[in-house]
Amino acid sequence: MKIAVFPGSFDPFTIGHYSVVKRALNFVDEVVIAIGVNDAKKSLFSVEQRYKIISKAFCDEPHVSVKSYDSLTVDFAREVNADIILRGIRSIQDFEYEKTIADANRRLSGIDTVLLFTEPQHSFISSTVVRDLIRYGKDITTFLPPHVSVEDLK
Repeated sequence: MKIAVFPGSFDPFTIGHYSVVKRALNFVDEVVIAIGVNDAKKSLFSVEQRYKIISKAFCDEPHVSVKSYDSLTVDFAREVNADIILRGIRSIQDFEYEKTIADANRRLSGIDTVLLFTEPQHSFISSTVVRDLIRYGKDITTFLPPHVSVEDLK
């Protein structure tokens, strides 16, 4: 059984993240979405809220689970016996940064990282942008994955 870990706080979880996970299911048996609990990172939602939102997005997908973690990604990946670490990238600018992270993860753990570009129509959507839109009271409906509504974010 091949397992991928998709790390991050996913604050909020966007349709771009959703599509990366769904595409990963084409080449792995299971994806563990790891919710970071690092207090140093700015978060709009609690761990419980993020867990609920992500679980709702994948309510019809038995091969996706959601877990929180407060360790290094590579340590968490080992804990869940992951074969790969999955990272989503939106642009070629993201690629260099993510490649550096992937190389470091491989050196630290021996676990390979798979970098998946988000689908072109979602490439401009980032959690940071959506978080800012929420703060300003803008409609973010089109940025949310299936099964998740704006009401879920309240």
